Amino acid sequence: MTDNQLINPALLFEKAQLQPAMHVADLGCGRTGHIVFPASLVIGERGVVYAVDIIKDILDSINKKAKTENLINIKTTWADLEKVGYTAIPESSLDVGFVINTLFQSKHPHDFLSECIRLLKAKARLLIVDWERNNLPIGPGMTGSFVDFNDIKSWILAKGLYLQEEFEAGKYHRGLVFYKHD
Repeated sequence: MTDNQLINPALLFEKAQLQPAMHVADLGCGRTGHIVFPASLVIGERGVVYAVDIIKDILDSINKKAKTENLINIKTTWADLEKVGYTAIPESSLDVGFVINTLFQSKHPHDFLSECIRLLKAKARLLIVDWERNNLPIGPGMTGSFVDFNDIKSWILAKGLYLQEEFEAGKYHRGLVFYKHD
């Protein structure tokens, strides 16, 4: 992890048990592709990384970088993840869904998570990492919104997933790993 990275992708990949040939999605990928590009290298040519975002310019940037680096396993997908059933990824097809520093921006986090869960296949993992509220010098700030981790845990558990692990994901973030067993 470099000094300018707040979240270490290698730690997240370890928690998600990322393997070659998996199909994964960075749900709310953001401009840098902080998860997309390193995940692409881990899963290799037989895998697929979906870079999903609602901002088309972000997806254009990801596409350009993927082409420049000749990463053929990255597929950009425009989606409003708060609309269940609208993401153009096959239902029940993902081995891992990453929701990294995205949920705090959602006005409808349960809808967002319903869409994420819809995309997961049996024995898949959903990894959520977001800002932890604790006198942050950076991030959403005092007036920003934060994820209610207790609400998220109880809501996802009620949907039939299991909480596999809760962990510190760096100095300012908390992580949750859920497992879809069915």
